[in-house]
Amino acid sequence: MKRFILPVLFVAVFAVSRIPRLLPPDFSAIYALAFCAGIYFRGAMAWWLPLAIMAGTDLGLNVFYWHVNPLRPELLLNYAIYAALIGAGKWMGKGAALWKLLMGGIVGAALFYVLTNTLSWLTDPGYAKTIGGWIQALFIGLPGYPPALDFFRNTLLSGGLFTALFVGAARATEESPAEKTAGAVETDDEGTAEEAGPG
Repeated sequence: MKRFILPVLFVAVFAVSRIPRLLPPDFSAIYALAFCAGIYFRGAMAWWLPLAIMAGTDLGLNVFYWHVNPLRPELLLNYAIYAALIGAGKWMGKGAALWKLLMGGIVGAALFYVLTNTLSWLTDPGYAKTIGGWIQALFIGLPGYPPALDFFRNTLLSGGLFTALFVGAARATEESPAEKTAGAVETDDEGTAEEAGPG
C-alpha cells in the first residue's frame, strides 16, 4: 500500500501547485517532481508519470486558460530539462545524504531557469544579442515586467522547498527495517506451508 502513497502525493502537490495565480510566478513543484521521481520511482514510472502529468496540465492550461498554442517549439527545451532532472535523480539515488538531495533539487531548478531564460534571450527581439542582453534576460528582464531576479528567487526557493517536502514524504513512507523483516518472515512462512502441504 505504501508504494502507492508517494506517487499520489507527488501528483497531488504538483497539480495543486499548477492552479493559476495560486503561487508566485515561477514558484513551481515541477523541478522537484522530476528530480524526486528519478530518485524514488521505479522503472518506467520515473519517466512517464512526471512527463505525462506535466504535458497534461500544460495542454489544459495553454488551451483553456492562457489561450496560447499548446505545441510551441520552445516547450521541447522544457521537457528535455525535465528528462535531465529525472536522470539526475536516478544517478544520485535515494541513499544520498539529505543535503545532497536538497542541493540537487535547487541546482536542477537553477539549471531550468538559466536555460529557459537563455532561450528567451535568443528568441525575444526585446533583448540585445550581447552578453549584456543575456545578463538582462537572466537578472533584469524587459521593461514593463517584474524583475527577472524575482523569478530566479522563486525558482530556487520552490526547488528547495518542494524537494525537501518530497524527500521528507518519501522517507516517512519508507518501510522500516522491522517491517521489511516481518514481510520477509511472512513470505518464508507461506512458502514453508506450501511445501509441507497436506500430509
